[in-house]
Amino acid sequence: MSPSLAALFWDVDGTLAETEFEGHLPAFNLAFAERGEPYRWDPETYLRLLKVSGGRDRLRAWLRDQEGEDPPEQRLDALVHAKQRHYTALVRAGGLPLRPGVARLIAEAAEAGLTQAIVTASSRPAVEALVAGSLAPVAEAFHTWICGEDVAAGKPDPEGYALALSRLALDPARVVVLEDSVGGLAAAHGAGLACVITLSRLSRCEHPSAFARARAVLHDLDGGPPPAPVAGPSDRDGRPGPATLSWLQQLIQSP
Repeated sequence: MSPSLAALFWDVDGTLAETEFEGHLPAFNLAFAERGEPYRWDPETYLRLLKVSGGRDRLRAWLRDQEGEDPPEQRLDALVHAKQRHYTALVRAGGLPLRPGVARLIAEAAEAGLTQAIVTASSRPAVEALVAGSLAPVAEAFHTWICGEDVAAGKPDPEGYALALSRLALDPARVVVLEDSVGGLAAAHGAGLACVITLSRLSRCEHPSAFARARAVLHDLDGGPPPAPVAGPSDRDGRPGPATLSWLQQLIQSP
């Protein structure tokens, strides 16, 4: 018998919302200014820095590259705390809208009784801010959060997804992961989970072959105009359609 869909695991940055360029980048720059640092990141610089997972390690790599040595931990602490404060203020004010189709699919899954979890490299305060802001109307749908502080290794390591499976006692064959990145896809695949990619501003720069292991690659969950090649739901005329629970069920039945 084919497995039935039991759970959705959601990434945050780039999946629930376009947090990187609309939230994290301005928050880093505000932190630099507040701490009197002579640095400002433009979008092209930040795009390169996103190859380093996690804000603290991103700052460390940048300062090491600029100054030729590792920065003191106290300096990193001050920058990270300032950045988190600015990010939290922006997100709590509703400055980061959810991506198309996200709230709809979360609500539909909750009504259907599916288990839902957040699995992210983001810090818990960053997730709390999004939950208090744009995610507030559907926040109660999530049974658990796995945040950056909860694991020893971030994505592409599968530890976060493995922890979510263990904590919720779920069969991996009955879970679909919603991700936007190559690293997120690798983490989901490493945990034995089916993964749907919704391309973000960042991941649209990747070659399509980078997502070959995804069950589907979408522009967004509401069926926005997709780049090619894309495998996703469609209507009777073959036009991109919204991602639905019944379509996700078909994905896990046909690996």
